Amino acid sequence: MPNEPLKTPLYQTHVDFGGRMVDFAGWSLPISFVGITKEHIHTRTACSVFDVSHMGRLSLRGADTERFLNRLCTRNLTDADIGRSYYSHICREDGGVLDDVIVSRYEDHWGIVCNGANREKIVSWIHEQESGFDVSLADETTSTAMIALQGPKTMEVIRGISGQEFSGLKRYRFTSFDFLGMKICVYRSGYTGEDGLEIVVPAGAISMLVPRLLGTKENPHATIRPAGLGARDTLRIEAAMPLYGHELSEDWDTLTAGQGWCVDLSKDFIGAEAMRRLQAEGLRRKLVGLALDGRRIARQDYRILRGDRDIGVVTSGTLSPTLGQSIAMGFVASEFTDIGTELEIDLRGKRVAARVVKLPFYKKPKPL
Repeated sequence: MPNEPLKTPLYQTHVDFGGRMVDFAGWSLPISFVGITKEHIHTRTACSVFDVSHMGRLSLRGADTERFLNRLCTRNLTDADIGRSYYSHICREDGGVLDDVIVSRYEDHWGIVCNGANREKIVSWIHEQESGFDVSLADETTSTAMIALQGPKTMEVIRGISGQEFSGLKRYRFTSFDFLGMKICVYRSGYTGEDGLEIVVPAGAISMLVPRLLGTKENPHATIRPAGLGARDTLRIEAAMPLYGHELSEDWDTLTAGQGWCVDLSKDFIGAEAMRRLQAEGLRRKLVGLALDGRRIARQDYRILRGDRDIGVVTSGTLSPTLGQSIAMGFVASEFTDIGTELEIDLRGKRVAARVVKLPFYKKPKPL
């Protein structure tokens, strides 16, 4: 018998609000509540709350933690500021990406947020590499809950609920405060292209917080609505955010995945030598954005063509609710990656015209 999916502390809330539950990375999570497009548009125009409790939350302590993480991660974490988070990759020796993570520096320890599907792999990898370092790991995933509020009205609504002002919190910074007798950690990173906050609370305390965020099914909050995995995916594609298992994989490296900005090749880390060689030789393929003719969606693993040549593969695709355009990301041979290059995508036997476009597909409007 297959294992039953794990339930997040918000499981009953999802059911109460009519969430259509699916097994995602071993967790029971909502794919949608009222429809992916409606939830997508609400996030772009107001504020949605996403359950991201399935993502791994790891705590590392010990005298050598900074040195250990600098070997583990592509990002340079030397003298990291307390209260700051860093997007990074954890790689194998050959450069293959094991996971993309958020690493945070606290006063007395470090934290890692990793993808839910990769949590056990990353925990095992840390234990494999920790020999010779004074570092200890605690997995706090199931003892906490994590939600993400995303959308242009996030700061306004959270101010009204908490009495706290977060508009001055810089991107990739975090803070903590006491609320209703519980410690709340608030981060400002996001993955939708909109402003937003990620909130971590003790698992047993989420029942006190959620009614203030969502209200009830019969009397919902005027601005905040729940959103599921479907809108999370369409939003992150528009914002050209990579997703593990799509744009990121053990099969290719950080540079090829277009995330070279989170790599410091001047330091030694696991996978650095392989990436230095790749940088010297030149990338054979690159991640690009594609705009398709028509409204059919290019799914993962669909082939990208140039004349009679098979030159690449789609990693993610959707019909963009914001742009009204079929868009996709994919890996393409480097000589065909210039903006405006005309290509085709094989949509199950039908070739559809596509052109290379600049990423991201969507940027949030600047304040007036």
